Amino acid sequence: MTVDRTFVIAGAGLAGAKAAETLRAEGFTGRIALIGTEDEPPYERPPLSKGLLLGTAERADAYVHHSDWYAENEVELRTGTTVAAIDADKQRVRLTDGGDLGYDKLLLTTGASPRPLAVPGVGLGQVFSLRTLADSDRISAAVRAGTRLVVVGSGWIGLEVAAAARGRGATVTVVTPDALPLRNVLGDRMAEVFARLHREQGVDFRFGTQVRELRGDTDVSEVVLTDGTVVPADAVLVAIGVTPNTGLADQARLPVDNGVLVDRRLCTADPDIFAAGDVANIDHPLLGTRIRVEHWDTALNTGPVAARAMLGQDVRWDHLPYFFTDQYDLGMEYAGWVPPGAAAEVVVRGDEQGREFIAFWTVGGRVAAGMNVNVWDVAGQIQDLVRAGLRGESADPARLADPDVPLSEVLQ
Repeated sequence: MTVDRTFVIAGAGLAGAKAAETLRAEGFTGRIALIGTEDEPPYERPPLSKGLLLGTAERADAYVHHSDWYAENEVELRTGTTVAAIDADKQRVRLTDGGDLGYDKLLLTTGASPRPLAVPGVGLGQVFSLRTLADSDRISAAVRAGTRLVVVGSGWIGLEVAAAARGRGATVTVVTPDALPLRNVLGDRMAEVFARLHREQGVDFRFGTQVRELRGDTDVSEVVLTDGTVVPADAVLVAIGVTPNTGLADQARLPVDNGVLVDRRLCTADPDIFAAGDVANIDHPLLGTRIRVEHWDTALNTGPVAARAMLGQDVRWDHLPYFFTDQYDLGMEYAGWVPPGAAAEVVVRGDEQGREFIAFWTVGGRVAAGMNVNVWDVAGQIQDLVRAGLRGESADPARLADPDVPLSEVLQ
C-alpha cells in the first residue's frame, strides 16, 4: 500500500512539479510534500528571458499547473520555505520554517544559482541576475526604450535578454572574454551566426575583455572593463553561468561533483534519495559519460523519470540533451552532445546566410549533434541521426548537406 508513504520533493520548480504530477498519474496515493523557497507556485523558466521580457506572454503562462491543481491532487505545496537539512539515517528533513518531515523517498530538485560577479560595485542598484520570476519582473521594470543595458556574458540567457531588450528599444552592450558569443557551445562557425544576428540588431559586442569594476552612486552608471574602456550603463545583467545547488547533498554526505551524482535511474548513493533537473549529474547510458544539462527539457523530463524510479519502476534516463532559443526572428532547436575536445566537423544543409538551415556536428563521421534554425518539424529526425551515430553508424557528409535527400534517408 502506498497510502502510508510520504514522498518529499525539495525544490518546487519544473522538475519537482512534474515529478509530483507523475506520482499521482502513476497511482501513488501517499503523501506528497513539494517544498519551494520562492513564494510563487512552480513555474517554467524559459518565459523569464523570452516572452515575459518581450511582453508577448502573461505571467500565468509560466506556471506549471493552474492554481487549484495542487489542492485537487492532494499535493502539499509549501512555498516560502526551504529544506534546510537532511537526516538520512532517520529519513527526515528539517525546514527553514522550523518544521520537519519524515520521508520514505526524497527527491532533490534544488536547481542552480547564478554565478556572482566578483568585482567592486556589484552591490549597486540596477545590477541584476536572472533566475526567478522576481528577477524577470525587476529587469522588465528597468529595461525600456533608451535604457543603456550592459550584459556581462554571452551565453543563452545573456543573448536572449539582449534580444528582448533591443526589442524594447534599449541600447545593448555585451561584454565577454571570448572571441564570439556561444563559442564554447557551438564552435566558431555557428557562433558567428549569432554574432551576426545580434550585430544586425544593433548590439555592441566587447570581445576579449571582462568587467573590472562597476561605478555609480546609488545605482550603476558605468562599467569599467579590463582593457580600460568605460561603458555607460543604466542597468547591468550578470549572466556568467550558474552553479548547481548541492548544499543539501553535501550536508547529507552524498557524492557531489558538478552536481549531485546519480545513476541512470536518477538515484543517488542513498537508495531512498533521488535528484533531477539542473542539480543532477547523470550517468548517461547512451553517451557513456556523466552529464549535467541546465535546460528546460531536462527539468521537464527528469522529474517524471525520477518519480517512476521512486515508485520502483524499471526506468532510466536516456534522453538526448535538447535545448531551444528564440532571438529576434531566429528560432532554433539543438539536440545531441559533442564530447569536450572532440574534433567535430560542421556540415550545413540549407541557407546559412539567410538563417534557414540545419547544422550537423560530426565526430569520426558520425552525427553527434544537430541544430535546426528556422526549419521546423525535424527535431525528431535529427535525434534519430544522433542516436544512430551513438550506435556507430556513419553519415555521408554529402547526403547530410543535400536538402534533396530526406533526413530519414541520409543513412540509407
